[in-house]
Order: sequence, then structure tokens, then C-alpha cells
Amino acid sequence: MDVTFTLNGKEITAEYEEGMSLLDVLREVCLIKSCKDGCSGQGFCGACTVLIDNKPMMSCRRDPAFVEGKEVTTIEGLSETEKDILSKSLVKEGAIQCGYCTPGLMLRIKGFLDTHPSSTREEKAKAISSNLCRCTGYQRILDAMETAEEHWQKKDTVILSHPRRADFFGEKYGMKREYTPKEKGVGDSTHRYRGIDMALGKKPFIADMEVEGLLHGALLLSEHPRAKVIKIDTTKVESASGVVRIFTAEDVPGKRFIGHIFSDWPVFVAEGEITRYIGDILAMVVADSMIHARAALDKIEIKYEILEPIDDPEKALLPNAEKVHDKGNLLGHTFFTRGEVNQALENSKYVIKQQFKTQRIEHAFMEVESCLAISTEGGIHVYSQGQGVHEDQRQIAEVLGLDKEDVIVELVTNGGAFGGKEDLSCQAQTAIASFLLKKPVKTVLTREQSMRLHPKRHPMTMDYEVGADENGKLTAVKLRLIADTGAYASVGAQVVERAAGHSCGPYYVPNVDIDAKAVHTNNPPCGAMRGFGVNQTAFAIETCLNLIAAKMRDDGIEIDDYDIREINILREGQRFATGQKMTKTVVGLQKCLDAVKGVYKNSEVPTGIACGIKNTGIGNALEDTGRVLIKVLDDEQIEILTGFTEMGQGLFTVLTQVVTELTNIPPSQMSVKSISYPNTKCGMTTASRGTALDSMAAKYAAEKLASALQTKSLKELAGEEFHGEFVTNFTVKPGIQVDNPVTHLAFSYAVQVAFLDKDGNLKKIIAAHDVGKAINPMAVAGQIEGGIHMGVGHTLSENFPTTKGVPDSFKMRDLQIVKAKETPEVEVIIIEEPEEILGFGSKGVGEIGLVPTAGAIVGACYQYDGKWRFELPIARK
Repeated sequence: MDVTFTLNGKEITAEYEEGMSLLDVLREVCLIKSCKDGCSGQGFCGACTVLIDNKPMMSCRRDPAFVEGKEVTTIEGLSETEKDILSKSLVKEGAIQCGYCTPGLMLRIKGFLDTHPSSTREEKAKAISSNLCRCTGYQRILDAMETAEEHWQKKDTVILSHPRRADFFGEKYGMKREYTPKEKGVGDSTHRYRGIDMALGKKPFIADMEVEGLLHGALLLSEHPRAKVIKIDTTKVESASGVVRIFTAEDVPGKRFIGHIFSDWPVFVAEGEITRYIGDILAMVVADSMIHARAALDKIEIKYEILEPIDDPEKALLPNAEKVHDKGNLLGHTFFTRGEVNQALENSKYVIKQQFKTQRIEHAFMEVESCLAISTEGGIHVYSQGQGVHEDQRQIAEVLGLDKEDVIVELVTNGGAFGGKEDLSCQAQTAIASFLLKKPVKTVLTREQSMRLHPKRHPMTMDYEVGADENGKLTAVKLRLIADTGAYASVGAQVVERAAGHSCGPYYVPNVDIDAKAVHTNNPPCGAMRGFGVNQTAFAIETCLNLIAAKMRDDGIEIDDYDIREINILREGQRFATGQKMTKTVVGLQKCLDAVKGVYKNSEVPTGIACGIKNTGIGNALEDTGRVLIKVLDDEQIEILTGFTEMGQGLFTVLTQVVTELTNIPPSQMSVKSISYPNTKCGMTTASRGTALDSMAAKYAAEKLASALQTKSLKELAGEEFHGEFVTNFTVKPGIQVDNPVTHLAFSYAVQVAFLDKDGNLKKIIAAHDVGKAINPMAVAGQIEGGIHMGVGHTLSENFPTTKGVPDSFKMRDLQIVKAKETPEVEVIIIEEPEEILGFGSKGVGEIGLVPTAGAIVGACYQYDGKWRFELPIARK
């Protein structure tokens, strides 16, 4: 079949196969890679947006025949002036994080500006609501639209200067930053590294990469969450169009079980084994095209013996329960006590006893999982979008039976992760295929496969007992927590450990009794997701404080939800839930409260408030390390290498700023890459630690370069390398009996205030966050805004329910992600209380943005209608 249409001003005739969409034709036939596939034809995410006869449309839902005789315009077909205005507006306003959704958004915005030369912010939000962005929270995209609007009719140039919303430090409330940073150095709102390329679709993601002789892989997943695989019959596949080879469990050259912490996850489930969830991989087809590989999957015949799935974590703990794994269904158990909890509760004036429940949530990063593997002499080079190139390297080497040195894993900066790309997805299978075939192989999951395969946010049931004295001061917290961790370990035990450790929030509680369990079921695995268990317990403890304040008001005591928090927040020398003594930087929490006191106390609409605390670094007895290698190249350029992942949070931009700060070399002379070299080993990009650790490592490396530059020019230093390393290994696990059990390197703090309108709709959130030191204030604000957007969804609507281990839907629209037109206004106030041990005083900001959000919104809802909410999501009004 063929179709003739005008593509970017040139008439072409494109041949295509049955079943291909217009997006497939553009990407696979016309090789236009700026159009992205985010939902695999569901027509929901908008990443594939193009202009058809100058109207924005989703190409993934259009049959190629639809554009016969029509004009199709992609980013490449815009005028240079239009590209300049749109891309620079997005970069100037900090509207780009991972960049995957940006080209589609640009075309949506172009279509809107062409027909709406002037519009309100609400109209702009409505216009882009068919395009999803999982990173930014939309605030700065709307800013970019306002900037572009100012230049669109005149078609004049956008200057890459400060953003239109540059009040990051509460200037409108009489606050101010105490210093002026160096331009493009530490503390400056330096623009996103490769931001213009991202906007124009020129920065490739793995699915965009092409190499000579490339083959394509496709994975077959289990149809049942728990079933014995009797037979995998691939006979009919072998003669299918374009098929090169089929891979199953017997083809694995090395270890067949992988895992970040425990090696319990099979690369392929073998005949005779029992599947553990709906995402288990049974086989892989490699063919000459993605279309052929995916089509061939339907010809594989699987004979199952279907078994009853274990889908209830409480029932899974019963003595007679079937075992998901031979070792049993209890993956992890965290427990610790301080003081005499039962006695303290008995003596308390106020006692709250309440059960809270939170839901399973899908990450819904815009870029689905993918991998490109290229065989080398005796080894393999893997292009990964994972969150830790060294961890990927270790596991892939084990699967292939190779030494680690024979496996190179190179990060291709990914289109969002939020914790969901810590575990291997298709990297091991792709590496096997390439290694055995001695050819390059690329695998790209479909959106449904992505939703089936990777770990989710843990659903939790939390039974709290919280006591307070007659003045509202907390006396005791008792918690019994059960989390459904699903089929495999991932980092489920660590998530529950973190939830337990943060179970008292940022409050001093003298008596604690915490017991938290991560339990295996045949539901989808649960692991890391932004917040890492802390936002679940934060929702509960924040609501408990509101309940205590309400009881006190019933007794005639004048106290509001601000007051109850101020009298209980942690102070220097007091103990965190785990017993760790707080350092002097905990004053940042009081500064956050001070920043919002006036707006809370003077509000005339239903208003809720909540505090948050979130660790920086993994801690809990594990090592936290940052490593950076600076290479001086021949052309007076430098290359910055690390092992941490850039996934939209801005780490690569931060590293350029650190080097500029110390060497005065401008970012324009730098490139940044994450790769699994021995001297870049950093571990997983998780726990809000990338910037805090790597900025210190980059500082050490840049100081060495700066010293060398005192006697030689950059040109004379060509070929030399400068290494920086920052290692911390002094933390302990919760429950260790020492005077000061330091379970975490540092903590970030936050206070958020949620405002409803007269109809009970969420209209605005003001967020004051102590970030230690804002190395890039615009990026910090963007991370907080994105975190809040995810927290709003977590509170109001998002869910990924299952029935007997099978998700109720694989449609993105059913995830109930909050769209641009539904997102409240967000105002960020950055507080800087520099941390004592981390890079330039910085602390993590990637996760804490959503930690207080549910508590603040639920508190506002109570103020509106007098109803308590103990289960998430609370449903949209």
C-alpha cells in the first residue's frame, strides 16, 4: 500500500504495510523521529501531534490513507522563526524537563497561536489538555505560551534571559536571597542542557536511534498472573514475515534470574515454571522490523495450566497461603520502638485511632521502556534508559555470563522515570539477542506492555494510633502497615522501610512503635516511585494532626491546623522517628512554616496545610556515592562523565554549572554523558540524591581542572582527565540500638497550603520548600511543581486497580492523570538552609514535592464540607 501527501512542503509517496498508523509511516518510513510514540495508538498522550492541513492532530490514531492529498507538517517543517520563538520560549521559561512530550506540545501550541493571537491562561491550559506532560506540572509550559504569544504576531526573536516568573524566593512576601550567583554558575537559573535540541526533537531517545543492520525485538508477556507454563510452541513463528529468531529461557547464556536487590525475577519464564504476574516474559521475537516482530508474537502458542492468583496481601500472610516464592510471601519487615508507647497512649488526653488506605499508581512516564544493544568483540555495548548504568551493567553481565568489563552500558537520557526504570525491563533480553546473533537489536515496548511490566507505587493499609497531650503535643505513634509489593522484590522492602522511617512525619514523637511489612502477591510488582513510600504515610500522619486539632477545638481550645504543626515540628537535637538526632539545619522547616503563615492565617476560602520531610540519599546502612570524570578533548571542549541518570531532573545542567563555577569554562564548551566506566560508578539514580552527591564529586574534579588551568591552557590540557569522588557510608538501618542512629544523610523540608474555591474545587497550592541550596532555582521550582502535579493526581484521581491480579485497564485515559486544564495554580517559595555535608549545601527536591500534597488537599476538603477522607484517591469533585 502507498499514500501520497505533502510532508513539510514536499510531495512524497510512502509505502506502508497493513496495520501501520500515520505515526508509523512518519517514523519508520519517512524517518521523522521528532514525532514521538507515547501511548501506542491509544490517542491520549499527544506526543505524536503533527499538523494536518495546519490543524493539530494525533498521528497515532490516523490511518495513513487519511492524509492522501493532504499537507502534513512536523517540527522540521516549521519556519526558522517559528522554531526559534517556540523552542526559546520553552527553554527560557524552564518548560522542558525530560523533553519527550515537547515536540508534540510545540506543534499543539503553534496551531493554537495561529488561531488565537491573544488568550487567557485558562484558555491556553484548555488548548494543551490533549497533550500530557508527566514532568513539569504544566505551569512553565503555560509561561512559555505567554512568552511565545508576545512574539508570535511580530515574529521577532526571543531572548534567552530570566523567566517571566523568576520570584523563586518569596520576594512578594518580603523575603529575598542573600547573594547574587555567577552567571551560569552555581545558584543561577541556567537554561536546560540541550534544551533547544529537545524542543526541536533533535535529541534522540532510544526508539529514535538507527544503526546499520538493525534488527527489532518484541516480547511476549504472560496472559495470566499465576499459571503453569506447559508448552511454548514457536513453530508457526519461524516462517512468519521477517522473523530472524525466537528466544526463550533455554537461550540464556548465563544466569536467568535478575534483580536489583534479590535475583528473583526471571529473564524468561521457562516451560514447567509458574508465572507470578501478568508481566512475566515468556519469549522474544527478533525480526527485520518492529512491525514484523510484534505481528509474529500472535503466532506463538502457549499452553497454560491456570492457577488461582494470590491477590490480597493480608491473606498472603496466613500460614496456609500459597507461596508466590519458595521463601514465602513476606519480602521485608521493618520494625522499631522507642519509649513506652502503650503507656503513653493510655495517658494521652487525645488519641486518634484510624485506618488509612492508599492506592496502586502507574508511573506513566511519557517514554516507554526501550533498549538498543550492539555486539562487540567478545562483549556488548548497551544503550539503556535505566536509572543506573552500573546496575544495568552488573545484571546484563550476569545474564550473558560475561565479565563486567566486557559490558558497556551507556545512558540515553530518558523520557521520564520517577523510579519506574530502576529495574531492568527489556535490556537483558535485548542484550541476549544481540550477543547471540552478533547483530544490533532494538526493543521498544508498547504502552500496554509498559503498564504490565514495570513496578508501581505500593498500595498500603496503615493502622495508626496517635496520642497528644492537653496542649496538642504529640506523645506517641503506633503504626501497623501492610504494603502489597506484588510479584517480585524490586526495591519493595526498601520502600516499606522508608515509609516506616518517615511514619511520624517531620514531628517530634517521644514514643514510637512501628511495624511495617512488604508482602508478595500475584499483583503487579511494586517498587520505587517518586516519594518512595513517604507520601503514603505523610497523608496519614498529617490527617491525624488535623483530627487532634479538631478534637481540641471541640473542647473549646483555639488552635488551627497551622498551630498544631508549629508546636510539634522537629527541632535541633530532637529525634526523628528512627531515633536520628536532628541537626541545626532542621530550622529550615520552621522557615517554611514562617513563609506561609500569613497566607494561611488570612485565607478566606477553605484552606489546608501540611508539612513534609524527605530523606536525601539512600542511607539506611547503604553507601551513597557520587563520581564524576572530566575529560579534556582536543578542540578545547570538555566531556563530563558520570554514572547517574539524567531523566528530566536537570542533573546534566547542574554538572555544567558546577564546572563553570570553579573553572569559568562556559557550558557551551561542555558535553555530559552517563556511562558505566569504573571511575564513574555511582549506583542507582534514586532517593533524591543525584544532585547532592554528584555536585560534590563534580566540585572535586573541577577544582583539579581549575588548578591545572593555572599553569596550562585548556588546549594544552587536551587528553588529560580529572576525577572527583564523594563517598558517604556512615548511616545505619532503622532499629539499630545506638545513641544516635543516623539513618539518613540529610533531610529536605516542605510546607504546602492548598486553597479551594467556593465550589470546593482545588484552585491553588503554595509550596515553601527548604532545598538546602538551589543550584538552579528554575529547575528546582520546576521539580517541585512537577511533584505537586503528581501529588494532586495521587490525592484526587489516579489509580491502577487490579482484579485477581489483572489490571482493570491498560488505557492511559483510565489512569486519571490530571490534565493541564485541571491543574491548580502552583506558587513555589524556595528556602535555602544549606546542608552541612552535601554539594554546595544542596539537598534533594525530586520527591518531596508530592510528600505534603495529599495532607494539604484533604485538610482543605475537610474545611470545605466537614468530611474526613481516609482513603486515596478521594475522587474528583
